[in-house]
Amino acid sequence: MATVFLRAKDLRKSFASTEALKGINLEIEHGEICCLVGENGCGKSTLIKIISGVHAPDSGTIEINGTIYRSLTPWEAKKKGIEVIFQDFSVFPNLTVAENIAMNAYISARRKFVSKKEMDTIAHKALEQINVDLDLHALVGDLSVSHKQLVAIARALVHASKLIIMDEATAALTRKEVNQLFRVVERLKRQGIAVLFVSHKLDEVMEIAEKVIVLRNGEHIITGTSQSFDEKKIAYYMTGREVQQDNAAPTGHRGAQLMRVDGISQSGGFSNISFALHAGEVLGIMGALGSGKTALANALFGIHPVEHGEIYIEGSKRSIRNVRDAITYGIAYVPEDRLTEGLFLTQSIEMNAVSAVLERMVNARNCYDKQKAAQTASAQVEALNIKVGDCELPALSLSGGNQQKLLMGKWLASKPKILILNGPTVGVDIGAKLDIYELIHDLARGGMGIILISDEVHEVLYNSSKVYLMEQGRFVMEADACDLHESDLLARLGGATPTGCGAKKEVRV
Repeated sequence: MATVFLRAKDLRKSFASTEALKGINLEIEHGEICCLVGENGCGKSTLIKIISGVHAPDSGTIEINGTIYRSLTPWEAKKKGIEVIFQDFSVFPNLTVAENIAMNAYISARRKFVSKKEMDTIAHKALEQINVDLDLHALVGDLSVSHKQLVAIARALVHASKLIIMDEATAALTRKEVNQLFRVVERLKRQGIAVLFVSHKLDEVMEIAEKVIVLRNGEHIITGTSQSFDEKKIAYYMTGREVQQDNAAPTGHRGAQLMRVDGISQSGGFSNISFALHAGEVLGIMGALGSGKTALANALFGIHPVEHGEIYIEGSKRSIRNVRDAITYGIAYVPEDRLTEGLFLTQSIEMNAVSAVLERMVNARNCYDKQKAAQTASAQVEALNIKVGDCELPALSLSGGNQQKLLMGKWLASKPKILILNGPTVGVDIGAKLDIYELIHDLARGGMGIILISDEVHEVLYNSSKVYLMEQGRFVMEADACDLHESDLLARLGGATPTGCGAKKEVRV
């Protein structure tokens, strides 16, 4: 019979006048897989930080294996077997993969001397647990977003953990890597290690969870077994509103050709890529990690230019040598990592909103026009329903979903004709996700051409007119979204077994 490892009673926490937690109660048993869900700003992160000792609660208690604590320090939480993989990874970019992974073991043992050979052994064993092969001596700062995430996961497995909290641990992973992670989670369960899994991807919640805990506005709404929920019901408890889950790909008029690429290639990135994008179209591009889809996006935006082939913009042959060229031709790009590639987190919301069009924020004397910038930022905030009290606050003060909307607003301010979206809903909650989907549809209906790059099959099918699948830098499939089945696409990506061509297409948000 399972016993309770952690019990939280009436946890409350306020920051200034904001009540983040309003009396939260929860229990996690040894070897139990729990999922904590809720919109951005509902209190999930605050609850995790209290359990892991980062914050002290204003009131309430935490009970671990029968011992009651008013609060914990991070060191005490680690000694009790609580490990956290935070959403921002918390890895050291200037250290190697092995050094990042083995650090926990060295800190716990209070070791004064470092053995490179021992570090390699520790890191290799941890990576073996999640069936991942990484260069142990590579600098983490040089890794992709998904590989950084895998390093963080492996590091958490080094310590003798009793509870591993995974905060959006799959946000940057493809379906294949998610499957690997879930196999690891199942092995941890068999070893008696509990997992608190935090995700906005409700299909993953339903797949992995034994118990689901729902928060909304700092309050505990409901807890139940996964069998007592479906995705639509969880979404309702999270948001307080009914969520439609039918395919809603844009159905606006297909206009003039905006972009055509003929046989473009880039060494180590992609080869012989051809497609056409029309006004009002959303082209979905999918592929496993390393398929070349991000390299393609970077090339179209001039970050790493194409080496061979031709690009036509509105019928004219163009050379996109750099980002300025791309912007001049009416192309905007929302990158996959808003934290390091998209936003200036310490700068104001206003400055971020106008950062792509700063040259337009000048007055007759060619000086920065604060009033014009404020009006532009306010218009973006209102149009995109960004929840913010003051545009002078830093961008890091926003929730993940609102940061993503701000990033989109930054580029929409340039009034592009072509918008490239790379993972536009990574790490955002279902409410913000639906808002972004609605924005995509509105932009397409307004005549914009959109290239949507995503690892989420249902996201691509829900929003796209046509879908391309990339493998090893090449397009290996082209099809209308309405002719595709989610299960078959998942199988091509290494995520599921096909259920047959006659299977009903499943689309989730």
